[in-house]
Amino acid sequence: MFFYFILLICFYLGSRFSSCWFAAPSVRGTRVRLRAAPCSLLYFCAGSKPGLRRLRKEGHPPSLNEIFISAFAALRSTKKQDLRKDRLRKYCAGGNQSLDDLKDTDLKNFIVDDKHGIIYCYIPKVACTNWKRTLIALNYSEPYPDPMSFEHNWVHDFERFKLLKDFPKAERKAKLEHYTKFLFVRDPFVRLISAYRDKMLNYNQYFYEGYVRVILQRYKKQTNLPYKHKVAKEKGLQPSFYEFIQYILDPRTETKEPFEPHWRQMYRLCHPCLIEYDFVGHQESLQEDAQELLKMLKLENDIKFPPSYENMTSGKSVMDWFQSVPLEDRRMLYRIYEEDFLLFGFRRPTELLDD
Repeated sequence: MFFYFILLICFYLGSRFSSCWFAAPSVRGTRVRLRAAPCSLLYFCAGSKPGLRRLRKEGHPPSLNEIFISAFAALRSTKKQDLRKDRLRKYCAGGNQSLDDLKDTDLKNFIVDDKHGIIYCYIPKVACTNWKRTLIALNYSEPYPDPMSFEHNWVHDFERFKLLKDFPKAERKAKLEHYTKFLFVRDPFVRLISAYRDKMLNYNQYFYEGYVRVILQRYKKQTNLPYKHKVAKEKGLQPSFYEFIQYILDPRTETKEPFEPHWRQMYRLCHPCLIEYDFVGHQESLQEDAQELLKMLKLENDIKFPPSYENMTSGKSVMDWFQSVPLEDRRMLYRIYEEDFLLFGFRRPTELLDD
């Protein structure tokens, strides 16, 4: 209600003190300025929104209805982002680490787009393929190509991007201070399910050698496993979801090396307590959040974020996946990912964790 009240004040003040001016199409080479209904401050409140910029660019005065719709959408988006960022500030308060404590390897998920002043921290299994496609497209000349024209595996080549870790420290700080920084996050348990389906069931040679074989040997007690992933697939060799969870819970896993990025905690990839993000998107509202981000970047009329075709895992489906995981193991798993749940505002899955 507060936002509606603010809009009414804008409209009232605008009607009292000034009017909106809009540029009309030229007539015989002369630009004509038309005086529209008195609403300038309301127009000011909403007029920076991209939809209205497009109308002005085309020489059409937006109607009051369009102004209200744009303003309400902008306020709703702003409120949502404020809540997400306030939550991060709340849970990060009191930390004693600084940006200087990060090593180069801690910044390898940060993609820099100097052309548009963007820094994107990508998190595997959270729409990162499509965001990489979009950023690649934005570095072409206008009109930008369709992001979906770039092949899936091709966009994951690091040579396609500038990474924050490759810049001198002083330049990193300057970019982090002045560029628009964003990330997209996802329910941690749903992200784990997605990682399992992609990397444990549909594995390539890298994931087979480094992870699938280890899990099969350690928890399935299988020996004489083939060395080639194609042979293993032909034999139907794959870990169960519970065996994958056992691998994550096993202290030996992190003793050897940090979690593989597809199941590493999101806060460890993107450091939200050390880097103040301008936009925090959620996979659960991906298309809406992507559009809001493109509006923030003033790019929504220049490029379209690709549609998502991945089947989103429902709450019931999550329950089905975790049926094979004992209660105590679920609780241990939650403790590993608890900071992701708390920092990014995901609900504690009581149906999985309580007796």
